Amino acid sequence: MMSSLAQRQALLALLAEACDAGSRLRPACAQIGLSERTVQRWQRPAAGDDGDLRASTKRVATAPPNRLSDTERQAALELLNSEEFKDLAPSQIVPRLADQGRFVASESTLYRLLRGAGQLTHRRAERAPQPRSRPRALLACRPDQIYCWDISYLPTEVRGSYFYLYLFVDLFSRMIVGWQVYDNESAERAGQLLTDICTRQQITPQQLTVHSDNGAPMKGETMLATLQRLGVAASRSRPAVSNDNPFSEALFRTLKYRPQLPVKPLPSLLHARRWVTKLVHWYNQEHRHSAIGFVTPEQRHQQIDQSLLRNRAAVYAAARDRHPQRWSGSTRNWTHITEVHLNPEKSTDHKVSDRKAA
Repeated sequence: MMSSLAQRQALLALLAEACDAGSRLRPACAQIGLSERTVQRWQRPAAGDDGDLRASTKRVATAPPNRLSDTERQAALELLNSEEFKDLAPSQIVPRLADQGRFVASESTLYRLLRGAGQLTHRRAERAPQPRSRPRALLACRPDQIYCWDISYLPTEVRGSYFYLYLFVDLFSRMIVGWQVYDNESAERAGQLLTDICTRQQITPQQLTVHSDNGAPMKGETMLATLQRLGVAASRSRPAVSNDNPFSEALFRTLKYRPQLPVKPLPSLLHARRWVTKLVHWYNQEHRHSAIGFVTPEQRHQQIDQSLLRNRAAVYAAARDRHPQRWSGSTRNWTHITEVHLNPEKSTDHKVSDRKAA
């Protein structure tokens, strides 16, 4: 049996004979089932004792001509780890060397040397970035199951001084279940407010989860002790991630964009509390919230919104029956929203969680 090399040589001889007779290479290759590129590769000088033509096409890795020598690389590493530069990054070292009239290598080359030596880490005594996982997904199917709370600033007549609005909102109904205005931020006052809310709403142990950000009043020992005493579970956002507490953020935006917002700073704590009292009354009892079917938060919290939505659907159905030619499609959707998600998992598609605007 002929070897593969002998077969290739025989085919090349046949192709050379055909080309000498006047044939072109491409149609001649097509007649024997070969591509023109394959034949051209076979015609290159072979390398290797075994005659393997693949050896002739194998690329040889060569060092670039501008590569640092081993001596230069070692000297650069010793410089990076010297007493003068051991705590600095290459971005800080390169300009210092230039000020000294020295050039060792480019900044990218120094970074590459550190990476190759396994030294591309924090070079100062500082805390490395910590991975932060998303807060656990929460689901509210009824009132008084999940509360979100936060603190917002209210301007005063003294520059740099503020009043602080503490505000708790029910996730399911969007009703403001508790609020207070103080002249400072305090975990003790937050704990007192939560105690009053649980008493007024008749919250039993293990019934409620409270979600907040990572501010000092939220993580204070007094607040944590209050949560434990009341049997309330705590949930927190990631540090500096406001999107983890979107319902509180949206609520503050709604309140602060009301026409009733004072144009001038609040003159006193009493004025601030009077203003918030009127605003909370409007929000809970008059404002039709878009994310809960345009019912008021108080109606949804009292669970009378289902009958209201059914009545609306009946009104629209009757209007369509009277004038069907005026309706090109179905009537408006007045469906009762049964679930509200806070920080849902990415794999789940919950449209309710995206309706953050109040």
